[in-house]
Amino acid sequence: IHSFCKKDDHNKENLFNSLNYDVAAKKRKKDLLNNKAKIQYFHQEKWIYVHKGSTKERHGYCTLGEAFNRLDFSSAILDSRRFNYVVRLLELIAKSQLTSLSGIAQKNYMNILEKVVQKVLEDQQNIRLIRELLQTLYTSLCTLVQRVGKSVLVGNINMWVHRMECILHWQQQLNNIQITRPAFKGTTFTDLPLCLQLNIMQRLSDGRDLVSLGQVAPDLQVLSEDRLLWKKLCQYHFTDRQIRKRLILSDKGQLDWKKMYFKLIRCYPRKEQYGDTLQLCRHCHILSWKGTDHPCTANNPETCSTSLSPQDFINLFRF
Repeated sequence: IHSFCKKDDHNKENLFNSLNYDVAAKKRKKDLLNNKAKIQYFHQEKWIYVHKGSTKERHGYCTLGEAFNRLDFSSAILDSRRFNYVVRLLELIAKSQLTSLSGIAQKNYMNILEKVVQKVLEDQQNIRLIRELLQTLYTSLCTLVQRVGKSVLVGNINMWVHRMECILHWQQQLNNIQITRPAFKGTTFTDLPLCLQLNIMQRLSDGRDLVSLGQVAPDLQVLSEDRLLWKKLCQYHFTDRQIRKRLILSDKGQLDWKKMYFKLIRCYPRKEQYGDTLQLCRHCHILSWKGTDHPCTANNPETCSTSLSPQDFINLFRF
């Protein structure tokens, strides 16, 4: 204490430099811990008030990054009803909204993506869906890093290069998955009557799943080529006007619904359907998952909730 109280300028300069060194060292240690953090940014409330204008009580706007931090996506991916919804939302953000996320939101995005990949590796389901998501994200990052410039991404460029390497590693892990045949010897899909097999196949909403199913056995190959099956699939996803614009005739002069389906999906978006979605309360403008308690003053809050598709969720934060 006596040495610090001296009037010698040299000692004062040493004290100043020592304090600066301690602050810099603490900052580097904090940044290192933040970069290695694998825990999503936590909020006690699992809902967020969406406001599009400044008022005397509250200033600014609710951003996409803020909503991504507040809503419980880490738990949502463990729910089979919400899994596809979250994956689709991650894909839309990767396509065009990645730069609009804050630094902590981008970190949460990568952490949730890692949890999604680990879940798929464990249960060996939705492999193709996650492959498409990773490819979309990697393509977007290549464009942002190489063509546009590193200034559009929050954080050090080396950190994003490391994340791109992680994406490539995840893609390799998905490619190495070997799906094993179940050990039980009970009734299989092919043991069911043909009418039940066809009824189950009619509930598949992706034509690629029908093609994959038809490659399992010769009998399933015949069922997967059923014209009525592909007709219902086209009518489910597309309008009559869209179908009329993309008519294709087979060699026998009949409508080739299978070829029409794959041509239609290249021209128009498919119909999306999810087991559970995010809900927006029209009365209090609070965004949350269905069943989440929020401070709503309406007499019947359930009648005020509106389901949002992933694209509606993105559009909600475009001002």
